[in-house]
Amino acid sequence: MTPSDLHPTTVQAAGSGNPSGAWTRLPYRDSPRFDAASLLAKWDRLHAGQWVQPPAPGPLVDGWALYHSGEFEQAVALALKQGPDGLALANQATAVYANYLEPREAVRLALFKQVTERAATQASAEPDNCQALYWQAYALGRYSQGISVARALAQGLGSKVKGALERVIELEPRHADAHIALGAFHAEVIDKVGSLVGRMTYGVRAETSVELFERGLQLNPHSASALMEYARGLLMLHGDSRMAEATRLYEKAAGLEPADARERLDVELARAGLSD
Repeated sequence: MTPSDLHPTTVQAAGSGNPSGAWTRLPYRDSPRFDAASLLAKWDRLHAGQWVQPPAPGPLVDGWALYHSGEFEQAVALALKQGPDGLALANQATAVYANYLEPREAVRLALFKQVTERAATQASAEPDNCQALYWQAYALGRYSQGISVARALAQGLGSKVKGALERVIELEPRHADAHIALGAFHAEVIDKVGSLVGRMTYGVRAETSVELFERGLQLNPHSASALMEYARGLLMLHGDSRMAEATRLYEKAAGLEPADARERLDVELARAGLSD
């Protein structure tokens, strides 16, 4: 399997179509575990992609510890009890779970819609809330991939994703994940409609995509997810002529030491892409 063949939801636990609706558990028992103290001690490293401040002491610290330990369902349940202050955690845990571990396509898309709606409502009330804007764009982008990028563009979802990500970067230029996501958006649109239509209709450019990827990795060089997105972007923009470079990016991602559960999922995804 080449890097371009690998979908973000390849890493899944086996036999997890539970009709009761229970979420699939993280399949790696040796993934890093956190309590409140260890979480806060490593907060800057764990949140290097988004540049957010740690929460005040209290239940949300425990919720973030659950999230980084891979207890996504418990993290969401705790976060939603905290009102608006818990929405960033609830949206992140739901979106990450849906992207990596949920094996049922209909459930996965429903979870992305759930995050999109929660985040959009929050962003409407708090238009400068970077986390609300980012998770709205992330979930809507993954939902668009699920229904097909071409169909999503026809429904006008692309402009919502692009606008939200550009606003995040305007508000917080150090938001590495937003740079990577916007770079991927430019690449995917060009891949689907071509560079001329993409530039004229959606304002996307291949050179802008590469610049965004490079800036995102400069801000957070330890992100396996960013390395893989860059690899996929290069292949969408340039085809097999950049396969060697894309493979090197996957190899770098596969060799990283994961700091938490999500990073463990990313590293395993990179390893799977190289071995198949």
